Amino acid sequence: MKLNGAALEAHPLPPIRNDDKDSKGRILIIAGSAQVPGAALLTATAAMRAGAGKLRIATVESAALQLALHIPEAMVIGLREARDGGFSNEAVEQLAEQLGEVDAIVAGPGVHTNQACEAMACQMLESTAALALDVAFLKALQPPSSGREIVPVLLPDADELASMLECDEEQIERDPVGCGLRAAQSYRSIVLVKGPPSHVVCPNGDVWTHERGVPGLGVSGSGDVLAGIVGGLLARGAEPLDALLWGVWLHGEAGAALTRKVGAIGFLAREIAGQIPALMPR
Repeated sequence: MKLNGAALEAHPLPPIRNDDKDSKGRILIIAGSAQVPGAALLTATAAMRAGAGKLRIATVESAALQLALHIPEAMVIGLREARDGGFSNEAVEQLAEQLGEVDAIVAGPGVHTNQACEAMACQMLESTAALALDVAFLKALQPPSSGREIVPVLLPDADELASMLECDEEQIERDPVGCGLRAAQSYRSIVLVKGPPSHVVCPNGDVWTHERGVPGLGVSGSGDVLAGIVGGLLARGAEPLDALLWGVWLHGEAGAALTRKVGAIGFLAREIAGQIPALMPR
């Protein structure tokens, strides 16, 4: 199926409510490292632009203060940091205190892959929140023995998907949909196979293909923004499939809008999120 405006009519987003911030959902962003602290900012900003109501960010201790000053809308929690600039084993226990306080979790952008990631991924899968996983947590993810009530959304690039399937990237390039289906079934998740084109793949074999990507979206930080958009929609109460379909479409349309304003290339990932509110249905 083509992922376009007509397809989205069958997957509406929750209506916009004239109510307080709690009604728009509580989101936790687990992102950033000593090397890439800005990933948390990109992801969190996009989540708020997609309509989330209350924002928490969990990042490494060395980035927490500066991040709190750059995004005053957020409660920022500094998790214990390992020598490699990623999360330490002590961060696993700290994270457990946060998972029950939110409706949605986006985890992985900018996170340094290390031994703490697998334990943290297991914790998140055991939570009751809607969940979108990216980057480091995908490489640490293990196929679950049983499904969770709310199906996770996985956002791998070719390298991460190859790691999940224990294959090489050439296989992903040859058969992106088939590899996406293997991952969706093995990990009991809805999987985005990024590309041009990109494919949203469900465990039951349903596939949506998005062909409206623009060259300018192929830029550092663009995937962090996409993860934030999906998370913001999950926080608002969108079903996982609906959140991913809309997230991919909104990300693409935001890129198209910036192409008209700025040019085919040269816009920054930080500029993408600002286009989202005007593109969402009212």
